Amino acid sequence: MAGPEHAAPLTPVGAAADDPGLLARALELLAEHPVADGHNDLPWALREQVRYDLDRRDIAGDQSAHLHTDLPRLRAGGVGAQFWSVYVRTDLTGDAAVSACLEQIDVVRMLLERYPDDLAAATTAADMESARRDGRIASLMGAEGGHSINNSMGTLRGLYALGVRYMTLTHNDTIDWADSATDEPRHDGLSAFGEEVVREMNRLGMLVDLSHVAATTMRDALRVSEAPVIFSHSSARAVCDHPRNIPDDVLEALPRNGGVAMATFVPKFVLPEAVEWTRRVDEAVTAAGLHPLDSSDAANRFREAYLRDHPRPVATPATVADHLDHMREVAGIDHIGVGGDFDGTPFLPDGLDSVAGYPNLVAELLGRAWSAEDLAKLTWRNAVRVLGDAEDTAAELRRRRVPSLATLDADGPG
Repeated sequence: MAGPEHAAPLTPVGAAADDPGLLARALELLAEHPVADGHNDLPWALREQVRYDLDRRDIAGDQSAHLHTDLPRLRAGGVGAQFWSVYVRTDLTGDAAVSACLEQIDVVRMLLERYPDDLAAATTAADMESARRDGRIASLMGAEGGHSINNSMGTLRGLYALGVRYMTLTHNDTIDWADSATDEPRHDGLSAFGEEVVREMNRLGMLVDLSHVAATTMRDALRVSEAPVIFSHSSARAVCDHPRNIPDDVLEALPRNGGVAMATFVPKFVLPEAVEWTRRVDEAVTAAGLHPLDSSDAANRFREAYLRDHPRPVATPATVADHLDHMREVAGIDHIGVGGDFDGTPFLPDGLDSVAGYPNLVAELLGRAWSAEDLAKLTWRNAVRVLGDAEDTAAELRRRRVPSLATLDADGPG
């Protein structure tokens, strides 16, 4: 990783503020075992704010007035690998969704070309390790929402060929072949075509991401998948009862599958008091003629004005650590990670309000007697291992399985 001259200042919060020794240990650990973050929506924020004009959002410098992410803060946070979400909103459908996903992939490539000393293209576990040795941030891509393939196996394979290494089966809306956690169910989980999508992802080596999907979809995917799955940005439902979180029975099944659940930092998913408050904010944003997921400067200014009269419930690194404690207890240390959802949410915990905040979380966990070995698995090793396992499974499956020609039309009513 780059030296201190490239790092933005970190504001210690929680255990890191109470005990500077914990923060020093956290920074030492992250220098050796950096964070492999499962989900960052910088590409979509760049689309909404500046229509991909990277001169107007040059992440080589401080972008804290507009974004949660820039290179100095990635360095300060000890981030060594990042899955950039090539997310597409669900009001884009059909070919428009495919085109928007391709544009998202394109901006990730633009970032890689613009910042070659800091970012390294990565599609394999070996690439992640190579980038770490070179002191660069391994940059991977994950498609968020199965609507981005427009019900086409060929499009799925095309995204893989372009470097996409996970796909979140749904976003906030149920799609033609999979039920979402935050919409009405239509398939009782996965349809027959949805199961075939999972099998084809296994054959390709594309990780099946179960964040955003209904619990029934989680269980179906775990039943069907021959490769480890991930949750790129989901926390524990037993700690915060939100449908976007993972039930304990699913966490308990992860060791058999070999998958990894990556805790997210979004307050409405980690802090029970924030659930209703965020619903009211979203209603106000919608009433103002904006989309609840709008990350434009205009939408952010509206939320800032709302905050002045409606103070938010505050999450902290300790709030996220409570989820990680529970997830470690239920799933085991080999099956957890972190996916902050930076630049994909307007609100974040104090002390985790940008990608620079990871040392605060690691210090909190050190204060809870997490070992260096456990933290190395949480931050780095589990993410590298799960991608490598998916690659190994794909190599075996390709020897005995041809590309799927399944179509949604063969699915029948569902």
